[in-house]
Order: sequence, then structure tokens, then C-alpha cells
Amino acid sequence: MLTAVPPLVFVVDDDPSVRKSLGRLLASAGYTVEAFASAREFLTRAPSTVPCCLVLDVRMPGLTGIELQEALAAAGRRMSIVFVTGHVDVPMSVKVMKGGAVDLLTKPVDQQELLAAIARAVAKDAKDLSDEICIAEIRQRVTLLTVRETQVFALVVTGMLNKQIAYDLGVGEKTIKVHRARVMDKMRAGSVAELVRLADAVGVIVPSAGRRPSPRRDGLSPPLNGSAPPHRLASRRSA
Repeated sequence: MLTAVPPLVFVVDDDPSVRKSLGRLLASAGYTVEAFASAREFLTRAPSTVPCCLVLDVRMPGLTGIELQEALAAAGRRMSIVFVTGHVDVPMSVKVMKGGAVDLLTKPVDQQELLAAIARAVAKDAKDLSDEICIAEIRQRVTLLTVRETQVFALVVTGMLNKQIAYDLGVGEKTIKVHRARVMDKMRAGSVAELVRLADAVGVIVPSAGRRPSPRRDGLSPPLNGSAPPHRLASRRSA
């Protein structure tokens, strides 16, 4: 469990009456609430370490809600956003939703509709936070691997056999077996399938130095034409 404290909802709106009414509504629904009069004021607040979401007005003096969304994304700050606006149009809707917003509601906002959107946003943020913690733990395991073990790790998850990896790296098959066992142990993987999942979560890059061209199907060695390109597993977030 990530935390025992209530989820946190940030409200950013330049209208004091809106901040007050939303604060009361959200507090009565069991949320911890922090209200801000401007986007720039919110940006001075340190990132949250608990599940949270941002209820954000689109049109505000100075930095707009959409510009705040872009600033948070540029800074790499995780944030589930529910936009509220008195004037909605198609280009605006497309822009904020492509930017990752959970919802876009029109003022005056229906209370139940808002609470439902906030619940979805908080749930999304809780999952994102859990994923970030999981990925950080996997990356920590990867740092325990030696350079050779990292190479073996990346090649094992492609489905290559020990003898193929041994040829590719120019070492003995018994050596690969030892490295493979160490990789499984350090990565805390009980199977190759689990190892593939871990590699897919964080990505693995293997330097091309020291690799040998793979043997041709006809048994003849291929011509040497320079270093083989790096082997890379594309990094993407686990579901």
C-alpha cells in the first residue's frame, strides 16, 4: 500500500468563490484539498508523493490551464488533470485530451459528474505512481548487473539459446550459463517470461563492442563488415 492518507486534490482557479465551493465539496467527499489562485502559484508547490489529481480552470489570467498542463509535462511531473471551463470548443477539447487530461467539464459543473471524474483521475494517478515505484525497483536491480551480465540479459530475452549467445559474445557456453543464472538471481526472475517482462518495463541496451556476427544458416561465417548495430529492447511502461 502506497499511503494511508486520503487522496489529495489540487484546485487551481482564479475565482475565490469557485475555490471555496469546490473545497467544501471535495472535503465533504473525503479528499484533502489544496487551493491555488493561479497556475504560477501551483507550480511553486512541490510534487505530491501521494495519489492526487488537479482540478484546473482552462482560462485564467497569466498562465492558462492549458499552459500549466504543458509546463507540468515538460517538467516530467506526473499529474492527472480534470479541466473545468465556462467556454468549451472542439480545438480546446482535442488539445487538453491529447495532453493527457482525464476529463473536460463545463461550468457550472454538476457535482456528481465532477466527483466521478476526480475519482477516475485519482485512480489513474495511484496506478501511475505504483508503476513508477515498480520501474524504479527494476532499474535498481539492473544496476547490480555487470556489463557482461547486462549483455546476456538482453540476449536471453530475445529467445536466443546459450550456445547462440556464447557465439555472439565470443565466450564459452558454460560461461554464459553462469552469467544467465546470475542474471536470473539478481533480477529476481523465476522464468525467462518474467525476465522478458522486466526487460520490457525498463529497456536494455547492449554495446556492440565484442559481439560477433551470427553464423549463417549454410554454416559459413558471414563477411566482417564492421561492428554490428547495438541490440536494443524498446522501453515502455508496463501496464
